[in-house]
Amino acid sequence: MPNRASLDPEARVLYGESLSAPSGYVFDAAIATTYSLDFETALAAPVSLALFAAENRDEILGQPLALLEGAERITDRLAVYYDAGHIHAQTQPQSRLCSLLEKMIIEVSAPQGGAFHPKIWVLRFKPQSGSGAAKMRLLVLSRNLTQDRSWDISLCLDGDVTRRVVQGNKPIVELLKRLPRITVQPVSEDIRALTLDVAGDLNRAAWVLPEHFDTLSLAVNGIGPELWSPSACARMGVISPFCDDTTLIQLAKLSREKPVLVGRSDELASCSTETLALYERVSVLDEMAASEDGEEAVPESLQGLHAKAFIQEVGWDTVLTVGSGNATQAALAKRKSANNVEVFATITGKTSKVGSVENILGAQGFGRLLCPFVAGDVSADANADKAAERRLENARRGICRAGLALRCERALAEGEDSAGWRVWLICAQSMTFPDLTSAFVWPITRGEGHQRDVLAALLTGKDVDLGVMPLADVTRFIAFQLTDAGSGARLLFSIGLPMEGLPAERHSAIFRSIITNRETFFRYLRLLLSELGDPFAAALAVQSGGSNGEWGCGGAEDAPLLEDLVRALCAGDGRLSAVERLIRRLTAQDSTADPVPTEFRALWEAFRLAIPEEANYVD
Repeated sequence: MPNRASLDPEARVLYGESLSAPSGYVFDAAIATTYSLDFETALAAPVSLALFAAENRDEILGQPLALLEGAERITDRLAVYYDAGHIHAQTQPQSRLCSLLEKMIIEVSAPQGGAFHPKIWVLRFKPQSGSGAAKMRLLVLSRNLTQDRSWDISLCLDGDVTRRVVQGNKPIVELLKRLPRITVQPVSEDIRALTLDVAGDLNRAAWVLPEHFDTLSLAVNGIGPELWSPSACARMGVISPFCDDTTLIQLAKLSREKPVLVGRSDELASCSTETLALYERVSVLDEMAASEDGEEAVPESLQGLHAKAFIQEVGWDTVLTVGSGNATQAALAKRKSANNVEVFATITGKTSKVGSVENILGAQGFGRLLCPFVAGDVSADANADKAAERRLENARRGICRAGLALRCERALAEGEDSAGWRVWLICAQSMTFPDLTSAFVWPITRGEGHQRDVLAALLTGKDVDLGVMPLADVTRFIAFQLTDAGSGARLLFSIGLPMEGLPAERHSAIFRSIITNRETFFRYLRLLLSELGDPFAAALAVQSGGSNGEWGCGGAEDAPLLEDLVRALCAGDGRLSAVERLIRRLTAQDSTADPVPTEFRALWEAFRLAIPEEANYVD
């Protein structure tokens, strides 16, 4: 929470920590928005929500069974809306598990043509006991759903669902209601219903504010006619990784005393010296702070400053605004150029308790991670790089709006007796890309070794054969790699395309590609049988086997597993239905190996009779 203590650089919160249920509650549903995301982080989020929190993302990614079950448990209870075309891609094949995200992540487009830029989570938790009122959580972030390790700021609000409408929540409620109407592809009725259901409870959520803060105000730019921007104040502090001259001049005029500015060197270098002179102090993140004091190396683009905040002294109060908006015209301008969708949360408290601009950004606060900005000439190379970025971004937008689709059909793989599946990229119309020299695509599960050059097809509107692949590799997520004609710069990203002819058994094929032997079957079985809201049991299940892959041999592990089945039967909470679906998915007519032991199948017949008939489906 961004009060004086939490803006201390020592007070850092893990992303997964912010998603964990309060004590006595379990995850029920969530809606998230982000500008960009990567598949690995998106896969890790369901594990944090439904199973257990981990110290870091890599710890979760090393547990494929946890990733599988995390996605399974919340596939119908989580929707992530993101800006079209802004999924990070890789040249190497990505996990088949990424295809389990197809229902959860939805592409949207900003109504006014800018970037869809908000970064929020709206979460609902239900009592573990099964009775009592639900709790809500609102996370207002400055970071995306990626592995980015930049310095960010977040506001975490917890509250109860009451019986009355809380008027202050209206801006976020209206944003959620609007989301299903601004998707690139028509959204499913299930996702629409989920989004509106969560919005309905958010409308009645009463928040507990961070310590020392008295009021809360929420705002959304780029959806309705109202636009938030900072107001006049005695003094202002601005933290913004991206900025422009016009906006910085406007902000400086709002502050009676010279304001303080924290930004990124490359962005500040593009501003005029006259503009920066309007600020008492212009700082950047110290190099050691940006690289987290020499911790494992990460790409430069994934570290540094990403936080956004506007700190204002108004009378006896300090007004702190956090969220997604930078100090740019696209985010803040009070006219048509403010076309980004942005979310802002403003909390106000007495300066004597919260701290002043200097307390927060000075040497005793965040300022101890900063150093003075040293101006230098913007190199010709830097200007050329930005021009290339703009051209590639225009090409990306054109591809996202081109109505591309996929078609899947049965086919024999070359040199193989068994049948595979051929995927076609369907180009509904011809396009114009004067700034590209090449455009390659491949299914994310296949990697660039299976790439196809599609530039000519995009220009002429012809379909492209993406090749024959195993069913578990079939995915609607396609990687694009574009090359700029003027600079040779490349842009790598992924988009989700509608797919015709996707076999219903694809989901089962993914399961069979992960659960390949008796040991993984028993580990996954224990995960299914772990009680909802018991993170220790879930974490233990994915790390240890059951009976060392044996069953019915009188081992010490047999009895606890049998007891788990009996407890699940008595609880009647759907765990046995999940086991039945698992066994059906693993039972494939064309499979030569069966990971389910014969002895367990015999035992299971006694339990499956107690399963409700409506649960007997596979996908």
